[in-house]
Amino acid sequence: MGILNITPDSFSDGGHFLGRDAALRRAEQMIGEGADILDIGGESTRPGAQALPLDEELARVVPIVEALRGCGKPLSVDTYKPAVMQAVLAAGADMINDIWGFQLPGAIDAVKGADAALCVMHMLHDPKTMQDAPSYADVVAEVGAFLDARVAALREAGVARARIFLDPGYGFGKNLAHNLSLLKHLPALSRDGLPLLVGMSRKRMLGEITGRQTPVERRAASVAAALCAAERGAAIIRVHDVAETVDALKVWQAVRMAD
Repeated sequence: MGILNITPDSFSDGGHFLGRDAALRRAEQMIGEGADILDIGGESTRPGAQALPLDEELARVVPIVEALRGCGKPLSVDTYKPAVMQAVLAAGADMINDIWGFQLPGAIDAVKGADAALCVMHMLHDPKTMQDAPSYADVVAEVGAFLDARVAALREAGVARARIFLDPGYGFGKNLAHNLSLLKHLPALSRDGLPLLVGMSRKRMLGEITGRQTPVERRAASVAAALCAAERGAAIIRVHDVAETVDALKVWQAVRMAD
């Protein structure tokens, strides 16, 4: 899953692809590099981020979905706002990737009648406060319980099981120890075999491990994290560095399939 941030303030590439032409060029580049899915986001959810007004998010995201819906790859939209969900589904989106796990009023109603895939992510608190000393008694059990509850809510609303993906939410209300525990025990978070989406690309957790200060310096660490996630059963790996990750996964897969 290649990340397409149409934002001025995302932590790694904010402002790079804000214009329509730049965003479409970046999408074409990622497809050429081997991306299977494009994940389009109009609002930054980095730690400390402020909420974006609805009309601004719609103006950023909907035209890009409309322009890319014939690109031959599934389009995911990273949003938690029910009105945006409805608009992008009407525009041709194939997946909704919700950091709030479809908890906001109206979110489930906005998606339950569609055929699109739905990614349920765990986040502690909200982007403005989520990294203010996050605490868990047992992070794996608590994240798992949250995912169980959100899957149950979607299923009770009539959402088919085959539409649901799960994301532990690395860096969303977790410190380094929490993130590492969730990665080490990733298989335990696949509730009844539901597929897992993992996003660690260029995140601060990798900087804390490696000492690399800027997001762009964390490319190698991001590829290593992607391989760790794949080895532990991740079905979708959300990344900024598509070409490097695709190459690494090809090598990993070739070794796995060798006699």
